[in-house]
Amino acid sequence: MKIVTASQMRQLDRRTIEEAGIPGHDLMDRAGRGVADVTRYFADLAGMNTPSAILLAGRGNNGGDAFAAARHLKDQGFEVMVWIAGAENQITGDALKHLGNVHADGISVEEFPSREDWDDNLAHPAGADFLIDGLLGTGSHGAPRGPVAWAIQYINAAANDAFVVSIDIPSGINSDTGIAEGDAVNADVTVTLGLPKTGLTAAAALEFVGTVEVSDIGIPPAYVDALKPASDLQMIYSTELRRLLPRRARGSHKGTYGHLLVIGGSRGFAGAAGLACRAATRAGVGLTTALVPSSILPVVAGASLETMVHAGAETDAGSLTAAALDAWLPRLATFDSVLVGPGLGTHPESGALVRSLIAKCPVPLVLDADALNVLADDPKLIRTARSTVIVTPHPGEMGRLLGRDAAMVQADRIGSARAAAALTGALVVLKGAGTIVTTREGSAFINMTGNPGMARGGSGDVLAGLLAGLLAQGIAPLDAARAGVFLHGRAGDMAAWRSSQSGMVAGDIIGEIPYAFRELVLR
Repeated sequence: MKIVTASQMRQLDRRTIEEAGIPGHDLMDRAGRGVADVTRYFADLAGMNTPSAILLAGRGNNGGDAFAAARHLKDQGFEVMVWIAGAENQITGDALKHLGNVHADGISVEEFPSREDWDDNLAHPAGADFLIDGLLGTGSHGAPRGPVAWAIQYINAAANDAFVVSIDIPSGINSDTGIAEGDAVNADVTVTLGLPKTGLTAAAALEFVGTVEVSDIGIPPAYVDALKPASDLQMIYSTELRRLLPRRARGSHKGTYGHLLVIGGSRGFAGAAGLACRAATRAGVGLTTALVPSSILPVVAGASLETMVHAGAETDAGSLTAAALDAWLPRLATFDSVLVGPGLGTHPESGALVRSLIAKCPVPLVLDADALNVLADDPKLIRTARSTVIVTPHPGEMGRLLGRDAAMVQADRIGSARAAAALTGALVVLKGAGTIVTTREGSAFINMTGNPGMARGGSGDVLAGLLAGLLAQGIAPLDAARAGVFLHGRAGDMAAWRSSQSGMVAGDIIGEIPYAFRELVLR
């Protein structure tokens, strides 16, 4: 999905109003409906029967979007209040029309123009399940001032007891650069309108934007197609992934949907292999086979009942020997993809095993975790692979491949991912907040699903299994990588909303994968 600047979005809005004949107040109503629909979706995930929301509105069009959202939220069963950061007599244009509709619907509206008003709000916060930030939009620049700044401070202070949804971009964030020049809203979800803005995907904004949802407000596709992208970075989103998974034929069988081989696990790290296998079986692949050290076979087999688990010879350290692969080399062509690395260990034998796979594997190969660590001294070897390779490093593993530290990788995630793609010739998935997918040709994509609750052991193993399972079904490597990171992040978001970021574990992500798929496939 194209990422645009604020001026490009204004151009699209203008064309839609002037050339397509869609009035501005209708676009505002569509924006409000989109915000309400996303908020209702997350309220349902959290199990809220009669949720409540306070919509905090500024004086401009962003406030008008909030007014429109208030009415739609009321229609969807929310208890709703509107707070204006200023006075009603400062509202004009289309926003004023929607404010009139809010009054006509009997929704409570309160004005808070002074510092004393907001100090009182801070001292006596109103209880609400959601705080919806409609204070500042893409046209704002510089540090927020006056009632808007105080309202932002209120949102951030009250966020311990409410979820925060920002309209278009978190207030206080520059929509082009992502920089907070003063107070800025720390959102759980940002519902961006029409198309994502460049500031949402900037490194400076990642702590503020939360999960990014895109609301279609009816911009004609031809106008979007004619727009020159603001950069060569694109955002991964469900609307462009939905045709990757075709409808399953009635007469299909397990062989129709591919066969994945997972190689990994070691003493003390059986769970990594088990999680990868479980995630792969949830990816839609027809068959999953695993090769693990003999001592952990019962653990992996018990963790993933649908996986055919086989024992391999192991080292004294409890990891696979290189010779464990020998009997499998003639069979590799019978698989549709191979995943190696989860829990593999960094014993010298592990390095020999991975090098053998690179030289001899004839099907798409996913290198994850320790399969990358054992190649840190010779990452260029990946270029010699017989088949397509996808690598899935976290920042530390990426740093070892590039001879950098993790902080350097994080300081330039897109540049680091591109450097790794150029160095290895592989398709690169750099994990973390704003996962980056790049190809050696230079295409770059960013994923904006996911949350901090996924920052725990096992989450990367889940992604590796999910991605490899998609790859085994014959999905093109770039498409499998984009769909894999989106689904992984979406499943993580669903797990967090159903339980909590603090309490979720990697297995919870696997449990949500089937429901995350519903965004991409109907059946």
